[in-house]
Amino acid sequence: MARLVEREKQWETLTDLLGSARRGRGRVAVISGPTAAGKTALLEHFTEQAIAEGTLVLEAAGSRPERHLPFGILRRILDSAAPLDPAVHAEATALLDAVAAPDAAGASAATGGTEAGMRVLPHVCALLLRIARDRTLVIAVDDVHHGDELSRAFLLCLARRVRQAGVLIVLTEAVRLLPAQLAFHAELRRQPNCTSVRLPLLTADGTARILADHFATAAAQRLSADCQEVTGGNPVLVNALLEDGLAALGDSEPFQPLAPAEHFERALLDCLHRGDPEIPAVARGIAVLGDAPPPALLSRITGVHIKAAELAVQDLNRCGILGDGAFRTPATRAAVLAATQPGELAALHGRAARLLHQDGAPALDVARHLLATRRPADEWAIPVLQEAAEYALVEDDPELALRCGELAVDSCPEGPRRTALKSRLVSIVWRSSPVAAEGHLRQLSREFCAGRLTDRDLLHAVSCLAWMGEARQAGEEVRRLQAAAEEARDAGLPFTYDPDTLAAAQSWLSVVSPPVREAFPGAGLPGTHRPGAPRTPAGTAAARTPAPYDMPDDAHLPAVEAMRTALRGGQGEAAVAEATRVLQRYHLSDRTLIPLVLAVLALVYAGRLDLALTWTDRLLGECSARNAPTWQAALGVVRAEAVLRQGDLPGAAAQARQAMSLISVQCWGVGIALPLAVLIEAETQMGNLEEAMNLLEQPVPETMLETQIGLHYLRARGRCHLATGRYHAALRDFLTCGELMQGWGMDSVELVPWRLDAAEAWLALGNVPRAREYVEQQKQREAGAAGSRTRGALLFALARTSGDLTYRLKRLTEAVETLEQGEDRIQLARALGELGSGYRAAGDFNRARMLVRKAWHVAKSCGAQPLCQEFTPGQGDGEPITAGREAADPPREAEVLSEAEARVALLAARGHTNREIAGKLYVTVSTVEQHLTRIYRKLQVKRRRDLPARLWDLSLPGIA
Repeated sequence: MARLVEREKQWETLTDLLGSARRGRGRVAVISGPTAAGKTALLEHFTEQAIAEGTLVLEAAGSRPERHLPFGILRRILDSAAPLDPAVHAEATALLDAVAAPDAAGASAATGGTEAGMRVLPHVCALLLRIARDRTLVIAVDDVHHGDELSRAFLLCLARRVRQAGVLIVLTEAVRLLPAQLAFHAELRRQPNCTSVRLPLLTADGTARILADHFATAAAQRLSADCQEVTGGNPVLVNALLEDGLAALGDSEPFQPLAPAEHFERALLDCLHRGDPEIPAVARGIAVLGDAPPPALLSRITGVHIKAAELAVQDLNRCGILGDGAFRTPATRAAVLAATQPGELAALHGRAARLLHQDGAPALDVARHLLATRRPADEWAIPVLQEAAEYALVEDDPELALRCGELAVDSCPEGPRRTALKSRLVSIVWRSSPVAAEGHLRQLSREFCAGRLTDRDLLHAVSCLAWMGEARQAGEEVRRLQAAAEEARDAGLPFTYDPDTLAAAQSWLSVVSPPVREAFPGAGLPGTHRPGAPRTPAGTAAARTPAPYDMPDDAHLPAVEAMRTALRGGQGEAAVAEATRVLQRYHLSDRTLIPLVLAVLALVYAGRLDLALTWTDRLLGECSARNAPTWQAALGVVRAEAVLRQGDLPGAAAQARQAMSLISVQCWGVGIALPLAVLIEAETQMGNLEEAMNLLEQPVPETMLETQIGLHYLRARGRCHLATGRYHAALRDFLTCGELMQGWGMDSVELVPWRLDAAEAWLALGNVPRAREYVEQQKQREAGAAGSRTRGALLFALARTSGDLTYRLKRLTEAVETLEQGEDRIQLARALGELGSGYRAAGDFNRARMLVRKAWHVAKSCGAQPLCQEFTPGQGDGEPITAGREAADPPREAEVLSEAEARVALLAARGHTNREIAGKLYVTVSTVEQHLTRIYRKLQVKRRRDLPARLWDLSLPGIA
């Protein structure tokens, strides 16, 4: 038998009382305590010890089902001991039977024989006291509060007569007694020979002592606090939790808190059913409601009277199952819920939802109960589920939002309201997994075709369908709806969709997937420039964009217009203005995500990489507070494209990989083109050709090359082929880009400079005339704005395709000057290296050495390993320069500069633009220009590229 812990004082009290009884001084002990506090265990230990010492023990236990059975406990007392004198037993039994037998009038002890029963009790007491003359007698009754009225009367009668007898009466009872039991308890406590023995729950030290019987002392001390928290010090629960731990650990020592399992759950349910009948019902109500519900609400949900509910909560707190009216651990609550019948549980949740809604509880609290019913909700609950879904998104719980949205759809009858709910459900799912939304999207597509969507939902559905590669199907449906709208207009009838909405959907599809234009006969791309067509000046009224307050409620059309302007060529400022208005006007949401991505891409195509990065960082900052991986992926890959165009190859690759890791490849749809393109081009330029080739093996959707961003992938594949010596394959990819772009009416060098790429491929094949032909075509068509990366690339290509050294040097010098004003450091490194080679061919080895060294440093800062190998310091004149020689000759040029000027000079020598220098040093661009003017004068140079080469190796604090 397990030893008793923290029961030493109570044991000592009972032992003293037994000693008094042996001396002929009868005693009564009443053991009380919370449910499962160990009253029965203490009584069993005590009676076993008394029997072992030769004491006659008569035992009985009260039972709730038998509490109305007359003399139930008394009969069990008489029947409990074999050593009882047969004559005494027979006489006592006869007295009880006589009372129970019906009299001549038909009365019995159950109906009116209480008085007759009371008359025989003194005789039964006398029979037992006769036994006590010869040996000490212990009468032990467990759960006396469940005894019948006559048995309790017998115990009172005996208690009054044992003061001069060798009898010890030991009773156990609950802390809380019913009104019918209070009189017995009060009368018993009035007896001068009655002693109360209170049994509290275990303390943390007591719990540690129990654990120490099975684990090392240090482990027991470590586990005791968590064990106490789970069990509340309830001995039954402590031992059950210990059994679960021993079963899980085997012979090993525990390093984690003991986890409740099967034994704990059974013990918990046993504790609940030991108390009054209301206790399990109240426990289920608390488990359903969670936390510590008010008694009034608990009463209404469970159907238990409010007073009974309050008392039940008190009992559960006393026995350690609850702490401050709530379950101590989720495992305890889960065990109660698991033991509840599914039908009853659903009914409880349904009542809880309705009552909480009536009391004005938050929508999320009501929705959780509605979801737990696992059945369609009533009409009143649908708006609650809608509201809860939105709050769940705000609280970064998309899973809960999804479940609320699905239940709202399932509960709503067919009609416009259900269609709107389906549309919102698609948006919710899209945040986490576009591919998971595909099933819902197809349902929404049918609603779209049937004309049951709102205008805003239509544009959002079209955008999602295009993402998943179904732009053609969406375009056909839009065209069919346009035809139906025209017929309705001619007939003077209203139509579901606004014609402007259908036109916006057409414009959106035509930009993101240009082949969709085939579904719209006679429709071109308004505002898109075609070869030979006159351009609209950026400042004219036709090119003017509306003020923010004049912009439409939906972001799709303004974003499309910004993209068209960016691809129009020569209208970079207008494109930046339009894209910025879109980004400033529309807040990031499920409906605006893709339009905002398009607006940021417009900034990239317009050459404002700094603005594009600022906006992507701001939008990604908004995403970080939400669980929306699709948002983060879409914005992250646009950021990767901007970083790639700046020449930060490792940063671009890392950003693209992070974006791809957020959602699965299937979730990207046709959008997979952009992250793959960035990765392939970055890995190619870093010299990781095997990795780039592996990326080309990645399966992609067939419709990907029918999209605008598919051109990025096609170009990246061509660049990879070019780097690996597959010149004809590269040329084919570049020319395919050109054919598609010309056919789509978006032949823009800002999108893909396919003519310059093709020229590079022809140069690799040794066909200089064909290369020059493509470069001249680009020059005639679009030379690029002054200071733009496209103009720098064109000048570089013009130099490479020329056989005149003087012309080459002039064009390369212009290219370097142009690229120094921009942000494309890769192209700057190539131009510097080519210019160095040109000066070496002209015999100017010192200048060649300086330029090549600059090219090497710029390429190194970009992570372009192949260029670094090409521009190894010393190749400018064929004489390698070792690190030792450079280190031995200190950079004296810096000595004539102030510290601020030296910082600016160092960064300028390393190839940074004025804007980049200003950002690094936290000064204005004007300050940088003033510093450069003084630097040129002090060092007696005229241009940035003439800065002394040794400044490259200067190290100053704060300069990375």
